[in-house]
Amino acid sequence: MPIKASCMSEKPDKLGLIAGMGGLPLTLAAEAKKMGHYVVAIALQPPADESLKPISDEFHKISLGRFGGLLSLLKKLSISNVVMAGKVPKALLYENKANIIPDLKAVKLLFSLKNQSDDTIMSAVVKELEKKGITVHKTTDFTRDLLATEGLMTRRKPSEKDLKDIHFGWDIAKEIGGLDIGQTVVVKNLAVMAVEAIEGTDQAISRGGKLAKKDAVVIKVSKPKQDMRFDVPVAGVETLRSMKKVSAKVLALEAGKCIIVDKNKFIHEADKSGIIVVGVKK
Repeated sequence: MPIKASCMSEKPDKLGLIAGMGGLPLTLAAEAKKMGHYVVAIALQPPADESLKPISDEFHKISLGRFGGLLSLLKKLSISNVVMAGKVPKALLYENKANIIPDLKAVKLLFSLKNQSDDTIMSAVVKELEKKGITVHKTTDFTRDLLATEGLMTRRKPSEKDLKDIHFGWDIAKEIGGLDIGQTVVVKNLAVMAVEAIEGTDQAISRGGKLAKKDAVVIKVSKPKQDMRFDVPVAGVETLRSMKKVSAKVLALEAGKCIIVDKNKFIHEADKSGIIVVGVKK
């Protein structure tokens, strides 16, 4: 997905990377640079740290909640193309220790919403960016080679019992995704052990895995009407570590819709841990 640059300029295309936590922003920055983009990282703090600084062409940070400040920064930097990557746990809004103080623009935005579900908030953010002439690109435009592929991705294969659990959990995961609750379910013996909500994937795996005791099946999917500009499902080594802690057995990812961070390392770690990873397409 090339970004149109001015034919009068010899500078690389400038891409604003609005970054949350996790490995995805780092991976995306590297991929965007390979594509010839000048990457301007803007770390939302909390939860983002400064790990993007060495890999970006420019690095800035801004407090989470300063939406007006973000718009002003993008204008100051003459950025008209952005991509969003990395998780910003909504639980931060409910934790006093996060000390998030929204600016006036953020307050007005939040009060204008019909609810505070992820899709409602992020759709409103994208709409405000577009009003300012800023194009928000799909996260997957920069991570095509990292998408889960259909079929078996590890050496070990799922059993018939595992496949039944995947099929059972898939429809439930799609349902909770459609309700904008979460994108992950943990299943064992055709019973739901845990449903992801505001706490995130790793905590859902922990809860469900402990109830299952061992051999739980984790299913992660996109939402039925997934907007690939934000909240794209992501799996990484941390996902596998969470599974290993509770002896979970299988990870089923939606093929072509779920991003795998550091894919080669991820598959190696899965094989090493004895975890089965399969890409599913329905």
